[in-house]
Amino acid sequence: MPKQQFYTSLLNEIKRLDDAKVSKRNEVVIEGFTQDPAPQAVVNTKHFRIFNSNDYLGLRHHPLLKQADHAAVETFGTGPGAVRFISGTLAVYKQLEAQIADFHKREDAMVVSSAFATNVAVMSCIIKGQSKDSLVSENSIVISDELNHRSIIEGIRAASIDSSHKAIFKHMNAQDLQRVLEENKEKFDRAIVVTDGVFSMLGEYQDLAALRKVIDVYDALYKEGVILVVDDAHGVGCFGETGRGVEEVCNARADILVGTLGKAFGTDGGYIVGDKVVIDYLRESAATYIYSNSISPGTAGAALKAFEIMKGIDGQELLKKSRANIALCKSLMQEIGCTFAADSTHPIQPLLVGDPQKAKALKLALFEKGFLATNINYPVVPQGRDEIRIQISAAHTEEDIRLFVNAVRDALKSI
Repeated sequence: MPKQQFYTSLLNEIKRLDDAKVSKRNEVVIEGFTQDPAPQAVVNTKHFRIFNSNDYLGLRHHPLLKQADHAAVETFGTGPGAVRFISGTLAVYKQLEAQIADFHKREDAMVVSSAFATNVAVMSCIIKGQSKDSLVSENSIVISDELNHRSIIEGIRAASIDSSHKAIFKHMNAQDLQRVLEENKEKFDRAIVVTDGVFSMLGEYQDLAALRKVIDVYDALYKEGVILVVDDAHGVGCFGETGRGVEEVCNARADILVGTLGKAFGTDGGYIVGDKVVIDYLRESAATYIYSNSISPGTAGAALKAFEIMKGIDGQELLKKSRANIALCKSLMQEIGCTFAADSTHPIQPLLVGDPQKAKALKLALFEKGFLATNINYPVVPQGRDEIRIQISAAHTEEDIRLFVNAVRDALKSI
């Protein structure tokens, strides 16, 4: 049968990925978690210390978040029922959006089912209008940092624009952004500059102040201005003195900020904050918001509690513990002669390995020693930049970190 040839092609591609040691589908199955000060994953009844989670503050196991999740489910049920414009908006969603907007000092916020879907919504809608009757100009150019997250790339693709309306600036290079804006200032009505806040593979952050300085100069040279969009999914909640992310670290603001509830805030879903006119427009035009269910009511209730915690003393204590743990891990790793793929002050501390098979072997050696860590390989990172992405949580104890570093030292000797 003809389709068998297609299936054969799929099998060959799967084998290629397996042979290259970069396949991702055979995930570790976690059966539960212990309730230790730093919860450990249970895999085949064995306990594992977790060093590959985006739960940067340890909030996903926080008892107050669990209680808030349960209370919201009791009030609103386990699911939203339908998309919001059809079945109505649950009060917990509006409360959460108000809390998010207040946290980021913005006029309004909008919650979407995932951070990936959020970037698709933003990019596809602000690059051009979403219907043939739209009054939004299509004469725009989108300018993207060359190492932006896949969700940004897919959002740009979803806009279905010609390649002449797309440009890339060199990674974290404001001067190169200036070059691109200069070259296009008489060609387009609107420029959209988009970047990650914290780059998820390296833990390094974009200098928003430098971008903002360039953008403010060129804003008046485009008929509809230059709009800065920042996806700070890995920054919000855990980065900056009060957890406001890369905006706080750089003392500069995005025009549209994308965040996530699924990392430092310990729950799930994505969000957008900005001026009310932008949020109103996205509610009317973003397909991944209009035609997709929102997060569950329980998740919204837990996220609401997470923002309340972050605004108080407990949130400040978690951030303080996070910074101390990062400093300890980095110092101990340097003592055993490890090289980092980037000089990060973020919970992401990327251990440079440089070879996909060695990275895979190191991950497996750490697993045998009772630690969950993840190897990151091409094409997620450039060839020759294979790494173990170490992720530090405020929930880690000093013992967790010291034992992990010792395990890395011993595992490196074995491979």
